Amino acid sequence: MRDSEPDSDRQPDSDVGSDTAADDERGTAVRRDRFSGGPARGFLSSLAADEALFVADLAVDRAHVVGLAEQGILEDAVAGSILRALADVEAAGHEALPAGEDVHEAIETAVIDRVGPDGGRMHTARSRNDEVATCIRYRLREDLLDAVAATLTLREALVDVADAHTKTVMPGYTHLQPAQPTTVAHYVLSYAGGIARDTTRLLDAYDRTNRSPLGGAAFAGTPFDVDRERTAELLGFDGLVFNAMDAVSTRDFLAEAATASATLATTLSGLAEDLIVFSNKGLVRLDDDYSSTSSIMPQKVNPDTLELTRGVAGDAIGAATGTLSLLKGLPRAYNRDLQRAHASVLETVDDVREATAVAAGAVATAEWRTDRLAAAAGAGFSTATGVADLLAAGGMPFRTAHEVVATAAETVDDDTSPSAAADVVAAATDAVADESLTTYASRAAVEAALDPAESVVSRDSTGGPAPDAVTEGLGVATDALTTDRDTLETRRDRLAAAAETLDREVASYV
Repeated sequence: MRDSEPDSDRQPDSDVGSDTAADDERGTAVRRDRFSGGPARGFLSSLAADEALFVADLAVDRAHVVGLAEQGILEDAVAGSILRALADVEAAGHEALPAGEDVHEAIETAVIDRVGPDGGRMHTARSRNDEVATCIRYRLREDLLDAVAATLTLREALVDVADAHTKTVMPGYTHLQPAQPTTVAHYVLSYAGGIARDTTRLLDAYDRTNRSPLGGAAFAGTPFDVDRERTAELLGFDGLVFNAMDAVSTRDFLAEAATASATLATTLSGLAEDLIVFSNKGLVRLDDDYSSTSSIMPQKVNPDTLELTRGVAGDAIGAATGTLSLLKGLPRAYNRDLQRAHASVLETVDDVREATAVAAGAVATAEWRTDRLAAAAGAGFSTATGVADLLAAGGMPFRTAHEVVATAAETVDDDTSPSAAADVVAAATDAVADESLTTYASRAAVEAALDPAESVVSRDSTGGPAPDAVTEGLGVATDALTTDRDTLETRRDRLAAAAETLDREVASYV
């Protein structure tokens, strides 16, 4: 805090800030009589939708006022009166704001109502352009961190399930057809890996969102001696969007947040679809907390929450596409189209976060029916590839082995015993390769390869389903989870520290 005289000779232009009582008397804080009425005023207004930005705008206003006072652009007494008015506005809540085109104008009007003409000096050295852009980033970064936290909870649930089911054999599918046996651990870790990448995308989106546009003014900077780095610090931003025109006009951070959310939602949709199918097959039982029944058929247990999780992906993809479509034809610098860019993205990030939390709960509470999973693991001659691999390991060309087992598959079905299936493979080897089966593998080895559990154990390459490989995969997933938890905690600690600093600075004026 520093004492100073007001710079009365340097008044901002009408777009960067107006501090005359006349403006307030003839309309809102921004619009004069000429532009404050007419049938299009309601169409222009985003005040109701801007409730999500109410807290953000108050924080940005406070940081800006503190910054103006520290630079000697505002006297301390004026800064104090504005900051006290902002506290009153916060206490009254968004619903008490006067009419306005948006929350930013309404808050400024409310401050002028309380302070008088000096309240308009709050807008010195800024435009609504940089103010709005800063508020959106301030709010969105918190939403992104909440979404990251939800992915960590889901990943933890997946790792816990994997740890409990490293040897639980289950069918693996391609094209929804039985393909090869695997384990529950191997299956759920496949989603843990995908969600981990989604976490990284959200963190990347956060890092590019957490840059301050404040001080860019309308797009061409300001003649006032503002300290952009200081206001960025007070608001917890990691740095600046340096170029003033870029700062106010870009919304690529919204597009990135939307596409990261849509990608996460798509991963969730796949997981939800799998669990719905597994539930239908009786392989998994979903907890009642994540199911519902029919209004007319009392026996039904429907996976409704997972169906809605799957549905969220469509909305998220639509929001991402809509955001990019809105931005694709805009010239520099500011265009009013941008008013419509943020609301759907904020809603999408929140919806996807909630869907992630629901998926985590469904995974954590689901019952994996081990007996049914084991019984289904060998369906559709799913161990055929293991037999072909065994013959290839014994020296038979793999394509020949593939043909041998394909021939055997014509007569092997789910009721065929391992001994009888081995006989069929032996006959197919004679027919296709014109050689004895024992030239390449013993009968006992073929029978073992036909067993789903043995087939799983044999697939011990890195990332495979064998227990040792899965144990390694569990370690990788756990380490990644720990790293991302630490990253999230660091990001949140920085924001909390900045908020404390801003509160302390504000207190020194009021």
